[in-house]
Amino acid sequence: MASNSTDKSGAALDGLAEKLGHRFTDSRSLQRALTHSSASGAAGAQGSYERLEFLGDRVLGLVVADLLLRRFPEESEGSLAKRFAYLVSGEILSQVARDIGLGEFIAFSRGEADAGGSENPAILADVMEAVIAALYRDGGLEAARGFIEPQWRPLVEADLKPPREPKTALQEWAQGQGLPLPRYEEVGRDGPAHDPRFSIRVVIERKGGTLSGEGEGRSKRMAEQAAASALLEQLEKEQAR
Repeated sequence: MASNSTDKSGAALDGLAEKLGHRFTDSRSLQRALTHSSASGAAGAQGSYERLEFLGDRVLGLVVADLLLRRFPEESEGSLAKRFAYLVSGEILSQVARDIGLGEFIAFSRGEADAGGSENPAILADVMEAVIAALYRDGGLEAARGFIEPQWRPLVEADLKPPREPKTALQEWAQGQGLPLPRYEEVGRDGPAHDPRFSIRVVIERKGGTLSGEGEGRSKRMAEQAAASALLEQLEKEQAR
């Protein structure tokens, strides 16, 4: 096995720990959080970040939910849910991962590294969750909160209106136009079984033809959201003409 540009030396891990704002007493969880299954040898998924991301997703959700309740004390549950879904999405996780340069610390096989694994948004999102889990396991909730809140608070403040979920927005548009509800179709699936990428097309039938958009994601739901966003952008451009 070969790794990407980082050899995950102690110095490299210390550099990342500084960005995370936590001094690890045991770096094993952090090392696992930064290991792609292609570089985990015989241990496979058990020696990679895949199990840790399961925990990190829950820790992130707890901290973000608490942050939203404190920031918007008068807001309804429905509006909070919209904000929450956006803030814990793969799009935001990968954005935060890029902001701290997380990709350079991830260990891959040479083939996965050459294929651009360190820039893959789905991988970055998964590793970001796993790193949050490593913070939690080493330093408890406050260590995880100490990283999450400074990174996510500007995103909370950036748009004080609850974001509209793309699939819901597209459905509401279709209903407003008296058109059938959007239909989602899987048109492709790439990547290994442990890290698939789905391609989804959304179609709306209308008199004189159809409207369609395509999107990709690490789950069908994410791909459907991306497809809905693509079609909404297309509709906005048409309206601007």
